[in-house]
Amino acid sequence: MERKAGVLMHVSSLPNNRGIGSLGKAAYEFVDFMADAGLSLWQVLPLCPTSYGDSPYQSPSALAGNPYFIDIDTLIEEKLLKPTEAKEYKLTDVDYAAVYYERYDTLRKAFKRFIKTPSEDYDAFKAENAFWLDDYALFMALKEAHDMQAWYTWEDEYKFRTADMTKFAKAAEFHKFLQYEFYKQWTALKAYANSKGVKIVGDMPIYVAHDSVEVWGNPKQFLLNDDLSKKVVAGVPPDYFSADGQLWGNPIYDWNYMRETGYEWWVMRMSMALKLYDIVRIDHFRAFADYYVIPADRTDARVGEWSQGPGKPFFDIINARLNNPSIIAEDLGELHDCVRTLVRETGYPGMKIMQFAFDGNPYNDFYYTNYNTNCVAYTGTHDNDTTRGWFESLDDNNKALVRRTLGYDGDNIAAEIIERLFSSNADTVIIPMQDFLNLPTKARMNTPSTLGGNWAWRSDAKWVKKAKSIRKLAEKYGRI
Repeated sequence: MERKAGVLMHVSSLPNNRGIGSLGKAAYEFVDFMADAGLSLWQVLPLCPTSYGDSPYQSPSALAGNPYFIDIDTLIEEKLLKPTEAKEYKLTDVDYAAVYYERYDTLRKAFKRFIKTPSEDYDAFKAENAFWLDDYALFMALKEAHDMQAWYTWEDEYKFRTADMTKFAKAAEFHKFLQYEFYKQWTALKAYANSKGVKIVGDMPIYVAHDSVEVWGNPKQFLLNDDLSKKVVAGVPPDYFSADGQLWGNPIYDWNYMRETGYEWWVMRMSMALKLYDIVRIDHFRAFADYYVIPADRTDARVGEWSQGPGKPFFDIINARLNNPSIIAEDLGELHDCVRTLVRETGYPGMKIMQFAFDGNPYNDFYYTNYNTNCVAYTGTHDNDTTRGWFESLDDNNKALVRRTLGYDGDNIAAEIIERLFSSNADTVIIPMQDFLNLPTKARMNTPSTLGGNWAWRSDAKWVKKAKSIRKLAEKYGRI
């Protein structure tokens, strides 16, 4: 495997004057920065629409793209919007409520102009994607008709899909247009990145939200009661992220049913992901080996039990059907032997987080001198504090332990740890943009098991000034 390096920054964090990052000019400039810096991997968070809590890991669709990322200035260039119809914002962290109440009204104006002119490309997109797009667009139209309430609160004829849905066709068309624009813009950006030697690393949440088109459209795939409420929910027991564990609340798959159907839904989902990304990071990969099952009435994740996942036969089917896709296994947390065995059997690289390395144990798996080549090394992920923030939050004893372990007494712990990772045996190193910029806790992307204030950080494009120093580091350690 060739040695390489990349950066983790979500599309939402890109700078512009439209309230949230988009697939427009700044995204292309970011790709140019990566090429100048010698970085060949751009890792993003899930590109799907956000919903409750603004999390890309709780989405109304596992396949749809986030309409917020449609570049408004591109629509203006295409004469679908007038400049006066597009609101401008100061460059601050994302205010999701403000964007929500403004953006769809703006996009509807573009849709009204777009739909007046026949488009063969649009018709072809709808035909090619009808297998998921029709249900998704209908689902969103129904949600709008129900004041965005969750589908399991709807009247039975809509909840169980027995009603005549033809009257929602016009409303659904708007959501097909949004997906057409998202996919068109994303496909162009990805092609540009690839032409610059930059591959996209995407993120696939293993579970889907209960309030999603996947559960509404195919409830047999999930462990639900007769009224389509959840029997059990997903999460993880207490660990170093949370003393109460993490109660995600997602419904759990009926793996027996999925096995009987040849995992067709998963093959379809993965094939769609591979259209968006070059490499897919599977979040909570361990659930394919064993997964935590929590009673649906629980308010925390302290009580639950482990069940056996589909294991290697699942990935044998994925590999056979999809020509051995490039996958990264997110194998963090307290792992059982079956998880380690599955990661080893699949051959997928696991993840190493340097922030977890400082416990005084010289053989700690997360310390950079202990990495094997087949892994992806990070300072931290979107669920960690920035490295500067993490270090500043330690007490004096633990700060001293970090410095003693590294043999470093300087002022920039983040830069020192980044260099150690670049020097490591890991084939791949991916650094959050916040750590390249040595930003404090304020720039943290997400704090697990908290609601509000997450997913909002945005960059001011100072990354341009880091290109030379990052490239020098990549050259020094053979990662160009």
